[in-house]
Amino acid sequence: MTASMPREPVRPGSPAGPSLDGLSQSARNLLAQLDRALAAMDFAQAERLLAGLEALAPTHGEVQRRRLNLLNRSGRHAEALDLVERLLAHAPTDAGLLTERAEALFTAGENDAALATLRTLCEHHRDDARAWLVLGRNLKDQAWIEESLPALERAVTLAPANGYARTLYADVLVLLGHLAQAREEYLTVLRDAPYTGPAWWGLANIKTVRLTDEETRRLEGLLHQPGGQESDRLAMGCVLAKAYEDQKRFSEAFATLSAANARISQRKPWDPDKFSHIVDLTMEAFRKPHARAATPTLGEEVIFIVSLPRSGSTLTEQILAAHPLVEGASELGEVSHVLQAESERRRVDFPYWVADASAEDWERLGRDYLRRTARWRTKRPRSTDKMPNNWYFIGAIAAMLPGARIVNCRRDPVETCWSCFKQMFSIGNEFSYDLGYLARMWRDYDRLVRYWQARLPGRVRDQVYERLLEDPEGEVRDLLAFCGLDYDEACLRFHEVERSVRTASAAQVREPLRRNTARTAGYGALLDPLRQALAAAKG
Repeated sequence: MTASMPREPVRPGSPAGPSLDGLSQSARNLLAQLDRALAAMDFAQAERLLAGLEALAPTHGEVQRRRLNLLNRSGRHAEALDLVERLLAHAPTDAGLLTERAEALFTAGENDAALATLRTLCEHHRDDARAWLVLGRNLKDQAWIEESLPALERAVTLAPANGYARTLYADVLVLLGHLAQAREEYLTVLRDAPYTGPAWWGLANIKTVRLTDEETRRLEGLLHQPGGQESDRLAMGCVLAKAYEDQKRFSEAFATLSAANARISQRKPWDPDKFSHIVDLTMEAFRKPHARAATPTLGEEVIFIVSLPRSGSTLTEQILAAHPLVEGASELGEVSHVLQAESERRRVDFPYWVADASAEDWERLGRDYLRRTARWRTKRPRSTDKMPNNWYFIGAIAAMLPGARIVNCRRDPVETCWSCFKQMFSIGNEFSYDLGYLARMWRDYDRLVRYWQARLPGRVRDQVYERLLEDPEGEVRDLLAFCGLDYDEACLRFHEVERSVRTASAAQVREPLRRNTARTAGYGALLDPLRQALAAAKG
């Protein structure tokens, strides 16, 4: 959900790179074809190529790694773990095997064991920049933000020309609030590799600092010249649109952003009819009689914050995290992980198994969630879970954690959709690159949340962004009361909280509240199609 750069592939091969010694030319040719099939996620073709490769060199390290890689990527994680343990028995410090072991453990949900494996990798390969990069990236992905910084700093020190490592390092600096240093790191990347789209995006995503006129002209010049990959140029186009908006060149911003998003939407297709049908199925599944966890207080230590992206959820979490009893955990994927694991166990997708789940099942799932998130409550007794798209799982959250509070963040729908349209997300949110799709998504979100507010009176609070701007103290008092917390004035000084913030609003929530955050008025009639689509969606 965050607007950072995508993960760098770490397979096949070790961080230091594969060794092809001992392979015939025929085997090397097959290996190259196999790598292409794996990159394309064509597992059937990869299996055929691997069988031929294993016939030529069954015990070669790179061949065994490809078998391991295929098992991991195709979801056969138990087999992958079994194979990697057997291989590590003969080569316990092999970088590639340790990396694959960590990948298998991450996918199996054994995150602590996976991170321990990556730390072992770095202990044995202290001068390998790639090893530190893999550790730092995964620490960041698992929300160990402070811990990821020294690992990525080590990677940058060992490989100063690695633009990916330096950009990721800058991303973490932003999350920790070191904005000036992050800006310098992004600029360093762009001096050496001007077509690095993620670095441009990171620079623009420091939303409290605008691109200079010189940087804007440079970006315009680059986009008018051939060069860079399509993904980089799309990111650069989104950044240029933001620069135009900051300069109040609204028609140019709209045209530039619309062109870039049209191309992104082609690369990331979305089916609004299919998603609306899924929402219908979810409402129907929970409309029927269903059980819930028997312990009514289960989950009372957790505050869920849900919303569409760009609706003020980060601000709401920052306010709560300023309270001495609350730890802000940011965007956690544990709800979907718990439900996915249950779907795999039952071999039936959610929500089809809802009617068959007993009170004991929901209690088990709730306790599994609490176990997975326990580290966020070691210093403070309460924690937040600010995964925006958990609005889709409100019914499941209420069933497995009946004591949890659920805060739904709302913002003006036109402002929400336009802000999403301007945001280039690292993963998911494919609906956000088309204004018509955004209107449809807003409608599905709105009707499902209202459905649950009607069925769960007093359990789902609307936190309206505009009301918070108009009456901060009153809204904060009401929010804390809903969450069962005493009022604390520190919550009005949320911008003073020192914590990592893993969202696109990382810089904004470190400033006091600003009332002039609306951006759509300057676009005038250009956004009329969006306004009309939202009106139709409401109807």
